[in-house]
Amino acid sequence: MTTETDMWETPLSDDAAPMLIADLDAERVLAATIMSRPTLVDELPAQGFDPADITDDRYRWIWHAVEELAPRFQAGDIRYLAVDRQLQAWRADGRIPVVPLNQQQLAELYNDAVGSADWYADRITKKAIARRLYAHGVNARLLAQSAAFDPDSDVATAQAELDGVVRAGSDGETSRVGDLLEGVLERAITPPTNDDRVLAGFLDLDSLLCGGWAPGQMVVIGARPAMGKTTMGLCFARAAAIQHGIPTLFESLEMSKEELGNSIVSAETRVALHHIKQGIVDNDGVQRLARRVPAIKDAPLYINDEATLTMPMLRARVRNLVRTAGLRLVVIDYLQLMQAPKAESRQVAVSEMSRQLKLLAKEFGITVIVLAQLNRGPEQRTEKKPMVSDLRESGAIEQDADIVILLHREDAYEKESPRAGEADLIVGKHRGGPTATITTAFQGHYARFVDMAST
Repeated sequence: MTTETDMWETPLSDDAAPMLIADLDAERVLAATIMSRPTLVDELPAQGFDPADITDDRYRWIWHAVEELAPRFQAGDIRYLAVDRQLQAWRADGRIPVVPLNQQQLAELYNDAVGSADWYADRITKKAIARRLYAHGVNARLLAQSAAFDPDSDVATAQAELDGVVRAGSDGETSRVGDLLEGVLERAITPPTNDDRVLAGFLDLDSLLCGGWAPGQMVVIGARPAMGKTTMGLCFARAAAIQHGIPTLFESLEMSKEELGNSIVSAETRVALHHIKQGIVDNDGVQRLARRVPAIKDAPLYINDEATLTMPMLRARVRNLVRTAGLRLVVIDYLQLMQAPKAESRQVAVSEMSRQLKLLAKEFGITVIVLAQLNRGPEQRTEKKPMVSDLRESGAIEQDADIVILLHREDAYEKESPRAGEADLIVGKHRGGPTATITTAFQGHYARFVDMAST
């Protein structure tokens, strides 16, 4: 004989548990209220509510009946008699797989209507997300227990399903243009600050960008090998995290943490990088290190140098740092070294990664700077300056990017160039803003680029 204690301790079956995660009282009140206020069948979905989240079929079919009847009623409520006639007609046609509430039950339900249904709709949505989360856990467990478990594909599948659980029902509201004017006018007279922009660290570039990188932007920095892509990426990361205290993530697929640490310290202290590597820093250099190291140590700069980086891994890391550290900038070094998803071609795979990176920036309201390698086009031209079309493998990179900056140094091709030590930041694409070429100084021995005025 099963005791009451045994019943409580018996684990729920995987099939039964999700259905128990529901608020039937909220569903009942919502079904009653939409009969008295039929406009809710349009208003609630616009706010993110999905009627498919109603678990009781009888209440869900009331929603569908009101939805069907609403266009015929110009004003006022829809009495339960009309709802009953619609349900019975559908029942006779075999469209309803369950027995709907009868006329007497609908009359009693009608009396339970409330003034506002927002709280009840929100309860139903939260329970639906909880059910999806539970189902995700069951599916993840089955994947892990499978003899054919593949970490690369199955973890990515589980992560994608989890993203679906989190994002469900989170579509933004539609706004009339008149509602936007107040914000436009306020921005027109309020210069941007560190609260809404991330400074790039170069005066002319920040001026061109109207105060720095903006939330939701995907920025591509393209260059041929040995031009200093990683150094430029570190410059942007240092400007944000060390100089302005903005939480930043640097994903390195090429250099180790130790190498990056050397470069960061060299750039911040003006101690020659090769002296740090060789362990021959003099007393003057040691003093500069001692003065600057505390600021570097306390900076919210997070570095990851795992050799493998997939979009699900990046998304998980970004989500965690946004929640725990207020992450606002991500630098990826570099796109072509990321592990591409399975696709019919490399070009399609890179296109998919590019699109996902743009969505990542928009979803979390951060700036994503992606370093990318250019093809051999510049080297085959008399004038070696790169063009946006030189981005390797996919035109989708150019299409998805809000800003494309091409890094070019003449002395990389001609050692005796009169422009030795100079580097051009060619802003080839700037969505919503001007393009230009900005000249900076390349100080390779300090692993950094600086404003020309700083030299």
